[in-house]
Amino acid sequence: MKICIVFHSYSGITRGIAGKLKASCGGDLVEVIPHQKYGTLSAYTVGCLRARNQEYDPIDPDVIDVSAYDLIVFGTPVWAFKPTPAVNAAVASLKGSQGKKAVIFATCGGKPGETIPLLKQALAGKGVNVVGEMVFTRGEVQDRAKIDGLVRMVMMAVDAK
Repeated sequence: MKICIVFHSYSGITRGIAGKLKASCGGDLVEVIPHQKYGTLSAYTVGCLRARNQEYDPIDPDVIDVSAYDLIVFGTPVWAFKPTPAVNAAVASLKGSQGKKAVIFATCGGKPGETIPLLKQALAGKGVNVVGEMVFTRGEVQDRAKIDGLVRMVMMAVDAK
């Protein structure tokens, strides 16, 4: 079963989780990069405002074709209690997603707010069935047991035909 791990990472934390997941489960990494880079100040002002308004950032790649994959994993930082504008754009850019399964995860400093429900809703709109979800707070991103839990969740989704 082929796995595609799609993620956006501003500070490297979400990228770290995605990399650990790839090392344990295999699959292909697709890092979503916004065309306009956010600096420290603009991430907390412009970026969070755009996240709160559920807007999309222009991204690379601009189309993410998942038709060759059996499972999609989506990872996002939490900005203003919501997915980042780059992740909103990544979901919108999915091609070949109808009928796919997904596991989603979010990384945050404290509380994820509406991030998981909004990401699930957006993926459902693309025909994706979310079969697992996990949130990593700042204190949990290095927690091996928590990461192992995400790995188990992905492997269970892979094994469930």
